[in-house]
Amino acid sequence: MAPVNKKTRIDSVLAGRTVDRPPVSLWYHFGIQHGGGERFAQTTLDFFHYYDFDFLKVMNDYFYPPPQGIEALRNPRDLQKLTRFSVQDSPWGEQFKAIQRISQALHEEAYFIDTVFDAWQSIQRNLAAENMKQLMAESPEALLAALDRVSDNLIDYCKTVLSLGAAGVFLSIPAGAEIVTRYEFLTFVKPFARKVLEAIQPYAAMNTLHVHGQTLWFDEVLDLPAQVFNWWDRGPSGPSLQAVLGRISGCVMGGIDQTIVARRTRAFLRAHVREALQLGGDRRFFLANGCTIDAWVYPGALKSIVAEARGV
Repeated sequence: MAPVNKKTRIDSVLAGRTVDRPPVSLWYHFGIQHGGGERFAQTTLDFFHYYDFDFLKVMNDYFYPPPQGIEALRNPRDLQKLTRFSVQDSPWGEQFKAIQRISQALHEEAYFIDTVFDAWQSIQRNLAAENMKQLMAESPEALLAALDRVSDNLIDYCKTVLSLGAAGVFLSIPAGAEIVTRYEFLTFVKPFARKVLEAIQPYAAMNTLHVHGQTLWFDEVLDLPAQVFNWWDRGPSGPSLQAVLGRISGCVMGGIDQTIVARRTRAFLRAHVREALQLGGDRRFFLANGCTIDAWVYPGALKSIVAEARGV
């Protein structure tokens, strides 16, 4: 029998085989997006090795590059300025520097996936923000055209990080009723998430769909082509890990309620992990948080989660 290590355990999970324990990883935003890729890579690698995770989710806090001279997208004329560009020559180059260094450092040791925000969030986060609802309501055709162009840039971005050694991308999509209506999700989010995932599917084995929100339009995401689904399964609205496992052929990632990790004792968190292991089972399950953890978390809390996941 081949020896079990971080990569072979994940290979088994992705293949649907029973494993001795699920791979575990955790993440939060470092808040160093003002710095360069070299610094970010070193922080990321230090984080990975300090907690000894089984795989690494690389954060991506380099925002979608805004068009020159644009501080806010307010109307169709502004949206037309979201054009195709060379991702290698954009500010994303700092993320590529980080990815290359991380890939070289982890090549023999572990898989990593890179975080990508979908086209809707790429526009909404730092470009349209407070204007996004108005754009969806009053300028839908212009917004749809812009989302399509942004998706093409995201595909170029994803193919670049995959070529640099990422095992997949972690695509975040807004799917909570508190963020978008079902109509808005089906019109402005899902088609472009599908476009990105379908374009990169042949190049990666661990593409992960992060279904972001609380009260989720989950029935609407199950046909999206991702190998792994991640969401706030321990939240008040779920759904549960096993409920989703019964409806997909791929894997689930979750089990840890990110909202409590920085607010509970290590003893409580160990019990939380034991519950998560029961909820996830021994097949097609990655143990992780359902969304980002607070960055001010006590290091001992994360250490305890990893230790309990490994039966230590």
